[in-house]
Amino acid sequence: MSTLSSTRPYIIRAVYQWISDNDLTPYLRLDVSVEYTEVPQPYVKEGQITLNISSVATRDLVLADQGISFLSTFEGQVYGVYAPVQSVMALYAKENGKGVFFDEQGDIEPPPSNPEPLGGNVKSKQGKSKPSLKVIK
Repeated sequence: MSTLSSTRPYIIRAVYQWISDNDLTPYLRLDVSVEYTEVPQPYVKEGQITLNISSVATRDLVLADQGISFLSTFEGQVYGVYAPVQSVMALYAKENGKGVFFDEQGDIEPPPSNPEPLGGNVKSKQGKSKPSLKVIK
């Protein structure tokens, strides 16, 4: 059996598309210590950089299986940016913080806040147990 490819680039492309489709601003947070990461160094803080990768802020954006590349302007100067997919720490919407956050192993981390479980509150009103179905013959 062959080795499966990483899901990370697929997740990045899907989240980018979702953010763009909803007219939100995609922000990309990178770990610049990952080998081959090329970003404008004056804007790196604590080994990380967060970049606006909207279609308005970038030119020639490519979200490939190996990495993300684009041209962008910082204080009037054009920089070429390249980020291997392993350097991507997060891709999220600026306006609401929703997106995807990766841990060091590349797995998806839970969102920063604790959302309500799917299906809402499982307890019914007044502390009673939730209704159940019964088979009647």
